[in-house]
Amino acid sequence: MIALIIDDEPQARNLLKVILEENCEQIKQIETAKNVLEGVELIKSINPDIVFLDIEMPDHSGLELLDFLADLPVTFEIVFTTAYNDFATQAFELAAVDYLLKPLRPTQVKKAVEKCVAIKGSSQIDLKLQELKESLSLSEFKKIGLPVANGIKFVALQEIMVFEGDGMYTKIQTNKEQLYISKPLKYFSDLLADISYFYKPHKSFLINLKYIKQYVKSDGGYILLDNDYHVSISKEKKDEFLAIVSNI
Repeated sequence: MIALIIDDEPQARNLLKVILEENCEQIKQIETAKNVLEGVELIKSINPDIVFLDIEMPDHSGLELLDFLADLPVTFEIVFTTAYNDFATQAFELAAVDYLLKPLRPTQVKKAVEKCVAIKGSSQIDLKLQELKESLSLSEFKKIGLPVANGIKFVALQEIMVFEGDGMYTKIQTNKEQLYISKPLKYFSDLLADISYFYKPHKSFLINLKYIKQYVKSDGGYILLDNDYHVSISKEKKDEFLAIVSNI
């Protein structure tokens, strides 16, 4: 069998390659790629049996891989690798697509390969990936998994009033509590990009439009939420924001 590892981290690629070489005798050839586009070219040339695919990568997420292979039959199994033990991993299981949680362990990898060998040729990977994307859709979940000190806290999107960025951290104000999460605001703005009632009026804020109480013109203009939380609005976004709220 031929395996392809797609991961932007050199150490992660090398570690997985060594684990495969030492523990999975079914794998006779191993190739590596540092991003999705490079991986696509290798898939076309080597026709792998298994693709170990990182999710969080620059330029293109691992979930976009099959978008670049739309005109080709997909005959390989996908094993996702991820450093994030959040709600997404549950979706991978529900979608019947295997995954490995970093840091990788030989027993994990061996079981994943054995599973792929057992189902090789009988799975419908296109259908699986579509199910995965649907499972990951926040419009379906209606909740978001937030990493907290003692685990993962699931919060209903409807309860979140505002995300406020603070460097590599984000302060989240819900209608019940305030949380401080070790992820940058960009992570949440990208994640919620398709949720229409979340809007970014300023580089440091992402708000739930349903909690807007008032737009105040003084002091350059700012937004007041239902709990009297003050949210800045940039000059570039002011006209756009007023046009949006006038149609709510």
